[in-house]
Amino acid sequence: MQPFRLLRPTSLAEARTLREKNDEASFLSGGHTLLPTMKQGLARPPVVIDLTRIDGLRGIAASADAITIGATTLHAEVAASEAVQTKIPALAGLAGSIGDRHVRNRGTIGGSLANNDPAADYPAAALGLGATIVTDRRELAADDYFVSLFETALEPDEIITRIVFPIPDAAGYAKFRHPASRYSIAGVFISRKGKDVRVAVTGAGARGVFRATNFEQALAKDFRAEALEGLTVDPSTLLEDLIATKEYRAHLVHVMARRAMTHLGSAQSYK
Repeated sequence: MQPFRLLRPTSLAEARTLREKNDEASFLSGGHTLLPTMKQGLARPPVVIDLTRIDGLRGIAASADAITIGATTLHAEVAASEAVQTKIPALAGLAGSIGDRHVRNRGTIGGSLANNDPAADYPAAALGLGATIVTDRRELAADDYFVSLFETALEPDEIITRIVFPIPDAAGYAKFRHPASRYSIAGVFISRKGKDVRVAVTGAGARGVFRATNFEQALAKDFRAEALEGLTVDPSTLLEDLIATKEYRAHLVHVMARRAMTHLGSAQSYK
């Protein structure tokens, strides 16, 4: 790893000032992507700005219609939150399924969404619930936030401050995970609020997380797992690697979607 300066601001204003003075700096939250890439020499920021000491970026608040989670809130805190378990149990289950105990007690929701790893879990929750990503300068709807693999609508110096998740009438999540990394090979988050149904797929898309609109249309007419019978996603739009072919991932998306429907209203995220 190349030498670097570590800066630890305690306010957003200070973080912005430090970034303005160091235009090649990288922000650090959980660090599960940045630090390994730095160790491998793939990233060499001369300055790293640690956001985890900024007041107001950590914590969970519940209202009648939404759960708001601060950007530096740990995965373990989301999983253990009584408010999340009560209002959006599928989100608590998703958080509790991320990585292992070490990852969950260091990784942050804001870091995950800012990085937008194609196999990460939180992008499926954000897109599947129609969340709003709030930054230090604007609000971004999840449908407009995710661009492609490791790419979002964030500007290089923009900081996520919190994520607002609307409370659904029902939601479920299921994923087929890699046995070693525990990253999602295919994961599906389904939610319903009124007549609006959202189905978000992570781990499988060639351009990252995406909505399966044909699944949404079927479930909007009949919100049962049986409504998904015979449906699939186009394999040509999916990832292919040493772990799974495009066709196998397409099969997994269908299976995980049906499984997510069996997890509605529970904190279970996979079997």
